[in-house]
Amino acid sequence: MVVWALGLNQTSAPLNLPGRFSFALNEMAPALQKLRLIFGNADSTHRQVEAVILSTCNRTEIYCAGEFAAQEHVMRWLAEYGGVPPAVLRSHAYLLKNEQAARHAFRVTSGLDSMGLGESHILAQMKDAVRVAENAGMLGATLNQLFQDSFEIAKHVRTATAIGTSSIGLATAAVRLAAQLFEDLRQTRVLLVGAGEVIELAAVHFAARGARHIAVANRTLERGNRVVARVGGEVMPLSELPARLAEFDIVVSCTASILPLIGLGVVERALKQRRHRPMFMADLAVPRDIEPEVKALQDIYLYTIDDLAQVAHEGRTGREASVTQAEQIIDSGVQRFMQWAARHGMVMLIRQLNAQFEGWRASELSRARKRLSGGEDVEIVMEALSRGLAQKMLHGARAELRAGDTAERAEMEQTISRLFLREGR
Repeated sequence: MVVWALGLNQTSAPLNLPGRFSFALNEMAPALQKLRLIFGNADSTHRQVEAVILSTCNRTEIYCAGEFAAQEHVMRWLAEYGGVPPAVLRSHAYLLKNEQAARHAFRVTSGLDSMGLGESHILAQMKDAVRVAENAGMLGATLNQLFQDSFEIAKHVRTATAIGTSSIGLATAAVRLAAQLFEDLRQTRVLLVGAGEVIELAAVHFAARGARHIAVANRTLERGNRVVARVGGEVMPLSELPARLAEFDIVVSCTASILPLIGLGVVERALKQRRHRPMFMADLAVPRDIEPEVKALQDIYLYTIDDLAQVAHEGRTGREASVTQAEQIIDSGVQRFMQWAARHGMVMLIRQLNAQFEGWRASELSRARKRLSGGEDVEIVMEALSRGLAQKMLHGARAELRAGDTAERAEMEQTISRLFLREGR
């Protein structure tokens, strides 16, 4: 059993690529079901592959446990989902295996791999991803252990280190920059475009600062209502955004749209209606929701995800010791998980061997009984039974001895000798 992770994020790929592979929470279960069908139609050894999809505004990762060769099926499936050739996805994706995959999962859950060091909302996102995989029947013992360990490690990191103290994520960075432009956020009207986790966090932060009014624009009003339910305000259809943009002093956008939602002409009209009162805009989407040309307009203060990442990076200053301590906790967790995986793998192998041998035994015994019931001599039937079992047991060893190059055959000879030619057996 191999644990591996296939991923794509804002640092591994161009800005216009990661957004193609994003999954909303309600899209993950159907995606996992489709992946299960692909595994089922592939080689029989891939049918037991476990899978969990993690998708946020700046990363999509698929964690799997099973035969490593199955990653080719996942690569092709994900490339098809994003509408790009597999070679393009392969050139920008990262593929991590065993210890590296476990360490990456633990670092992500603990907030060490986030744009804002110590961001805590990724833990909730990971828990949602695991829950969806479990409900879809794609969470087995190995990935369950991996993520339960990751949750425990994240908790340990946050309680034993200062890694989460004053952590600055993208949403927090947007609020901080907006507060630098407007002296009193209590007099501002805020428009949030989208309804994902980052937008929800931004809503909470602006509400905590006492923003006068908060509106959420989203294609699906139901998801927008979930955000507003926490902070108050209004939900409006995305189609109303061009007509109402001038009403808002602050605009924060983070959607999965492939094309920009807020164009130069719309912003220019809004500025005229506002009589050029300044407007703060933060584009947290990948690819971008706001046309880059908007940044050149006077009275517009537009910050992209790269600008906000730099602000978030400042939160790392003075916390190097905490990072080192957190990495040590993670290293210990990786060792424990790999030890568990080795034990679990051995148990699973023994179970598979027992099942296979039991199948052979039952098959030969059934054949022997049929021959006996037909009146054949007992000695002849017993001889055939024993020979049939021996042939089945030795078939794999013989095939391996005939395969491979000289060095591989020599190593296989030693292994088979240890297994089958022991003295006193």
